[in-house]
Amino acid sequence: METRAGGLVRSRVTNACDTCKQRKIRCSGVLPCGYCVRRRDPDSCRYTAPRVRRPRPSTTTTTAGHRGDDVRSSVSHASGSPGAASNHPVVRIGAPVQQQHHHRIEEQHPLEEHEDTEVPREARLLCDAQGKLVFIGDCAPLSFFQTVRRLVTTRVDAHAFAPETGGYSALENASSRPSMSSGYGALPPRVRIEIGPAAVGAYLEVTRGLIDLFEDDARLERDIIEWAAEDHGDDALAGAVNYLVLAIGCQKIEKGGEGTGQQYFDYARNVALASLGGNLGVASVQVFILITLYSLGACQINAAFLFFGLAARAALSIGVHRTAVNARFGPDIHRQRDRLWKSLRVVDLFLSTSMGRPPATSDVDCTVPYRQPDETGREKFDLLNASVQIFLVIESIVVEVYSRRKISPRLTEGISRELRGWSGQWLERLKEVVEDNKEGDVDAGVVNGACQVLASYYYAVMLVSRPFLMVELHRRLSDGCSSPTTTSGKSKLADACIDAAILMVEPIQDLIDRGLMTRRAPVIVSWLFASSLVLGVGLIGGFGRIIEKYCRAAITALEYFAQTDTHAVQYSLIAKSLLSTALEYLEKKEIQERARRTESSSQLFGLIPRTPRGSDGGLDGPQSKTNPAAGPGESSSKPDKPHPSQDDAVMQRFGFDFESTFFGMTGTPEFSVFSGFEENADQTFGALNLFPLLDGDGHIDLASYF
Repeated sequence: METRAGGLVRSRVTNACDTCKQRKIRCSGVLPCGYCVRRRDPDSCRYTAPRVRRPRPSTTTTTAGHRGDDVRSSVSHASGSPGAASNHPVVRIGAPVQQQHHHRIEEQHPLEEHEDTEVPREARLLCDAQGKLVFIGDCAPLSFFQTVRRLVTTRVDAHAFAPETGGYSALENASSRPSMSSGYGALPPRVRIEIGPAAVGAYLEVTRGLIDLFEDDARLERDIIEWAAEDHGDDALAGAVNYLVLAIGCQKIEKGGEGTGQQYFDYARNVALASLGGNLGVASVQVFILITLYSLGACQINAAFLFFGLAARAALSIGVHRTAVNARFGPDIHRQRDRLWKSLRVVDLFLSTSMGRPPATSDVDCTVPYRQPDETGREKFDLLNASVQIFLVIESIVVEVYSRRKISPRLTEGISRELRGWSGQWLERLKEVVEDNKEGDVDAGVVNGACQVLASYYYAVMLVSRPFLMVELHRRLSDGCSSPTTTSGKSKLADACIDAAILMVEPIQDLIDRGLMTRRAPVIVSWLFASSLVLGVGLIGGFGRIIEKYCRAAITALEYFAQTDTHAVQYSLIAKSLLSTALEYLEKKEIQERARRTESSSQLFGLIPRTPRGSDGGLDGPQSKTNPAAGPGESSSKPDKPHPSQDDAVMQRFGFDFESTFFGMTGTPEFSVFSGFEENADQTFGALNLFPLLDGDGHIDLASYF
């Protein structure tokens, strides 16, 4: 409240919505606010938590303040980071010792409660299949692997994740070169009508919850078969869309589908690129989205990123981001174009989050609604809407946390409020779809789509709580304690990261056991890899031995996807190495703890002798032993065989070898999804190393590239 001169009382809201902030107008402070309601766009009303300014320590005099700045500056330069001195209390120069101690206590508690948590900067340049440098940003799962790798190698075992082979690392498969006969202007490949129904069904199963490009999925199979029977029609771009639908379906079919799918893809891609100089339409957007999805399924993630940029620009060129423009084409086309934009947003945010790069689309000038309430005001069940809503939350996490490299408690609370709102709308209904065990017809596409959306939700929770997990792990590994003595807000957030990883693994493993999980799921594979890393470091950090069970379940799931996904091959190897390192570390800790307890209890009954027994049954002195092989009167000391201490005796009793090393990353062979997987099965696993990080803590020496 603010009292003005005329006796009027003016109320102030604590926070305005993002739209009112951007337009600099007064906001009512409710959800939705009055301005968004008057604009008839209440769904766009969102609130972002305001940034909290950290308290500055007061100084008694100006001179003392300048001295304090000089001291803080010198400490910062000595530590090597600008914010290194902010974690330590600042002592005023010239104040008495009692006042300094009292001032230190007063400052320490507010900083502990409201201190921003640093987000590790782990962006890297990695090598692709041709040895070219590729950027991977901070929020990517591979960058999180860098953080885990650095923590494990510095605090647990220096030989963990050590690559066995040299050479370039590969982010993706080397693409096969298309034949010249598949170029634009050549004869289109013959459509095998007999595989049409199975290919279309496989396409719908893979893409459910990720994209929705057509007016009616139920008519898609009939339309494609009619198109194939009519000698492919006259519209080359529409034909390219149909070829890509069949190619994605053939890509999913396990036997005999990849060669045919590759032919369809090569022809459709060349037709799409040749059409860029012509008129753009909905088919232009569809064809490049489908090329993106096929590239993702083929583990060509950089190609997918590039082709999606064409899809996004084509969509903006025809105005699908404006629902008023879409409404001019009638209700059916209106719905199709709106869902086309939602599909673009989902694929874009997955690509940008999984690779740590800026998105190609945004909602700054978008009016397409992402919610569809029914008559009672409850959200209608729609996998695409649920998917785009959770990816919007992930986008806000990336922008507010990983771009600024800090996360505050108030910002965490704002993000958790959004996640709780999404959970209240969708979590129960999605879990019912995934856990439905009714006998009879089960739509595997809907089940896989629901599981994918759930995995994205759990990954969002892990993404926002991951910095707190790493802080807690650093504290536990530095102090040598296995569990916190007191429960703080940051430790609860670390536990939430572990819980989200566990909850992600459970439905995936359940669908695999029931035979409903598809093997082509790039979104699930990427998020599952991050989950396996969280579980591995959680096991090292002493968050519970039950985590081992879920680590093994995550590895089993990754091995399931590895039969068709080469990224999953390397992910499973990394997860196995991390689990092995964690178990060795825990065993070592338990043996050391048992040794300490045995040492204290052995004095009661003399369980372990204080000094080792000599060969003649007597007790030898601690300094020297008589060598039976030496001459008379000769006494020789044996420095090469020192007397075992009491701890060594305990270690030998438990059979622990401190000289053992943990196994590193084993290589896997050159593998391409474009060649027959089963035909080259015996040449598949031998020498390919998808993500070996180069020496120098993951950094790359750029001198050889100039």
